Amino acid sequence: MNRKALVLLSGGLDSLLAAKLILDQGVEVVGLHFTSPLCNALRADAGEGARKSAAELGIPVIVRDKGPEYVEMVRHPRYGRGKNMNPCIDCRIFMFRASHVIMREEGASFMVTGEVLGQRPMSQRRDAMRLIDRESGTEGLVVRPLSAKLFPPTVPEQEGILDREQLLAVAGRGRKEQYELVDRYQLSEFSKPAGGCLLTDRAFSGKLSDLLSSDEDFSMRDIELLRVGRHFRLGATKLVLGRNKEENECVRALWEEPYVLVTPVGFKGPLGITKGMPDDTTLGLMANIISSYGKNTVSPVTLELFDSDTRIREFERMDVDAESYRIKERT
Repeated sequence: MNRKALVLLSGGLDSLLAAKLILDQGVEVVGLHFTSPLCNALRADAGEGARKSAAELGIPVIVRDKGPEYVEMVRHPRYGRGKNMNPCIDCRIFMFRASHVIMREEGASFMVTGEVLGQRPMSQRRDAMRLIDRESGTEGLVVRPLSAKLFPPTVPEQEGILDREQLLAVAGRGRKEQYELVDRYQLSEFSKPAGGCLLTDRAFSGKLSDLLSSDEDFSMRDIELLRVGRHFRLGATKLVLGRNKEENECVRALWEEPYVLVTPVGFKGPLGITKGMPDDTTLGLMANIISSYGKNTVSPVTLELFDSDTRIREFERMDVDAESYRIKERT
């Protein structure tokens, strides 16, 4: 076993401190950050937080997308979900398996995470951590520096690569000890412990649940669109509308065939995107939903539709309860 470790960097406080504790023992450290449109908000796609943490520590970082295989795992988690669509145990197993492969590719001999015993109710219980290590094939190779003294010694501790006395025994959801370490080390590049994985968000989980139950042939573009705007279920058709100028630009950037870009004409309103050309009845409903958010009072309601061609369509203006078609939060 050599003195090189692969650290899973989330961009958050705990993984930054875990990497620092290992670096202080003279171990070479490489960071690894995973992204996915099912987990990361749009602005986190490039792993910006993890890159900043790595730069502060002076270590390289690898950024990898979890890919379509991760989506399949989320659809059919073996160990269930939390309160929303978050399959936390299956997610950790997935990431640890992928990390184990990258660890070997990088010539590292063990992995490091910022996990804290008891901090997360589903995946950071003692029994869950043992299960994750066993199912991912990483037993003895995962060092959790913040809580290491609360677990049996890992292989790098047993072999003298790491001094167990320099590791910690942090537990629970409080972060007092972590912030004391931040002050001691004078660290600053970490995200605040809030928000987190999109799969734990009720609104996002509602949209994902709707997609999985309504569209057997969904694509990764459908997954990406879940992070943008208001979503409406119109029978077999789904409409996504931007909520502001920034999201309108995102909608436009995500448009490609076979999706249809729907643009209001003659009034200011949200841009829309839908998959395939809807029938006239559905288009008329879309027009009036867009009209209601644009506070349009003019009839007819005119839309410009872009797919492989461009066409202008007019629809009678009607009062519609747009919110009644909106996809609800997961309950």
